[in-house]
Amino acid sequence: MSKLLGLLLVVAGLLYPFAVYFGMEHLSPRVFALLLGGLWLARALVQRGKPGNRWMAGVALGFCLLLGLAGEPELLRWYPVLLNGLLLALFGLSLKFGPPLIERLARLSEPDLPDVAVRYTRRVTQVWALFFLANGLVVIALNLWAPLSWWTLYTGLIAYGLMGLLFAGEWLVRQRVRAGSRRVA
Repeated sequence: MSKLLGLLLVVAGLLYPFAVYFGMEHLSPRVFALLLGGLWLARALVQRGKPGNRWMAGVALGFCLLLGLAGEPELLRWYPVLLNGLLLALFGLSLKFGPPLIERLARLSEPDLPDVAVRYTRRVTQVWALFFLANGLVVIALNLWAPLSWWTLYTGLIAYGLMGLLFAGEWLVRQRVRAGSRRVA
């Protein structure tokens, strides 16, 4: 059930910009609020023990409540800003209170990380935090000064392309770091 819900949230996130673009004229923001709120509430119930689950779900549900009460279509464009802010907070707080999020993920497959890998995972966590900050700022600028079509293009395609490039670039760097650490050992 948890994996299915996670998949639904990912699909909803991927389709959200296009749903806003095509649905803004035809659907009430309250419908979006109800659907998003339902997904976040289900996620909160199913993934109780996950790091950041409670406060992230609480903030997202608060946004859905605001969207539902206000019924303002323009608020729909601020949901990606909220998501980037939540992810920035998740990554940033893990840097402050440790261990960094990427280190936690790395330890799932390799529990005994060498010191070089621990330093590397900290740096990767910092890079992702900066990405979410920059991405959120771009979306804010698009919300304030760009037409809906630009917002949709960026949040629906370009931002995901940039994430993919960051994933691929990090993977390449990780291979070099691993090869270098093997040579030293």
